[in-house]
Amino acid sequence: MNKEITQPILSEQEYSDALARIEFLMDLELTPELDEEFNELVNQIEVYEDRYFPIEKPDPIEAIKFRMDQSGLTRKDLEPIIGSRSKVSEVLSGKRELTLKMIRALNKHLKIPAEILIRNEGDLPEVPADFEFDRFPITEMVKRGWIKKIPNIKDKYEEIIQELISLAGGWVAIPKPFLRQGRGLRINENTDKYALLLWCIYVLCKARNINLTTTYKKGSITPHFLRELAKLSCFENGPLLAREKLANHGIALVVEKNLPKTYLDGAAFWTVENTPVVGMTIRYDRIDNFWFCLLHELAHIGRHMPDGNGEVFIDDQDLQNLTKGQASKYEHEADQWAKEALIPSSLWNKHPVKNQPSEKNVLSLAEKASIHPAIVAGRIRHEKKNYKLLTQFMDKVNPEIFD
Repeated sequence: MNKEITQPILSEQEYSDALARIEFLMDLELTPELDEEFNELVNQIEVYEDRYFPIEKPDPIEAIKFRMDQSGLTRKDLEPIIGSRSKVSEVLSGKRELTLKMIRALNKHLKIPAEILIRNEGDLPEVPADFEFDRFPITEMVKRGWIKKIPNIKDKYEEIIQELISLAGGWVAIPKPFLRQGRGLRINENTDKYALLLWCIYVLCKARNINLTTTYKKGSITPHFLRELAKLSCFENGPLLAREKLANHGIALVVEKNLPKTYLDGAAFWTVENTPVVGMTIRYDRIDNFWFCLLHELAHIGRHMPDGNGEVFIDDQDLQNLTKGQASKYEHEADQWAKEALIPSSLWNKHPVKNQPSEKNVLSLAEKASIHPAIVAGRIRHEKKNYKLLTQFMDKVNPEIFD
């Protein structure tokens, strides 16, 4: 084998010599040695050509027009793919950029490679099967100020959601139950799952921007930890003190109003950085509900998902007694941890407030348990299923304090 020829090609003369040698070898009956030389020359020529004669990427619009000519397609044939007559006209004239939705459709129906249609470097983002970006409530995002209103926003749903998912930590951050059947979703059957997923993604985005003072130490959330947290309810600014205490233990608390058709009170999940997150909607703004929901979600983290693993617990407290199967077991355990943290059974079982729910007895047990009286009143109202009782204790939490 000619060793000199198979060295890296560094000049035009060497390139010409290599081409001549290739042409010569093609006319021969190649021995194993000559075949090896031939293949090595081809590789070196390709390296040289890639460096000095790069092939320009085809223009996406020209690629579409070429495929139209090749397949005998008219502009009308593109309307079901691109969207409308005006969109087809604007795209082909270069006045409208191709969206990811259009690129996916052109790739699927016209078999135009996605890498040609994407102007910027990079591959077409992969998405799970049957994932429908058009079902996300983008209008509500604009209304809430989560994103700015932009022209042709309906054509850019995928771009918007992909960006939000990126800020949340990427597709790996999406809780597993949203991408497959899994545990952890105690939700109303009328729930819009895309709106629910959007809320979770947004909460994860906010959680990753919280400046926590430390990294979460596995095993920190214990019944004792929850009990000490519950005692902060005594203070007027108890909810803010709770958020501060959680931050000091590496736990993010995010309060964000629920989206329409999402009937949830709270959620528990982890960021990709392994930070536990409690998301709350304060859909019911009573003090007793705030504290029970907070402790319930923390119980899920401490007892049911101590390592994260992409799981999530999403809770609609209205369904407290309707959950079935293994999910019911998890919810019951979280409920028990929360109830015990708020009012230890050693106090509840022997106190007269259960049978004599007077104002005096409510205040007495609240003092003994070192908690807000609304929590005692809420427990009585819930257990007796009488929500006309003790209304004088039903103070509220203003969600705006968390802004």
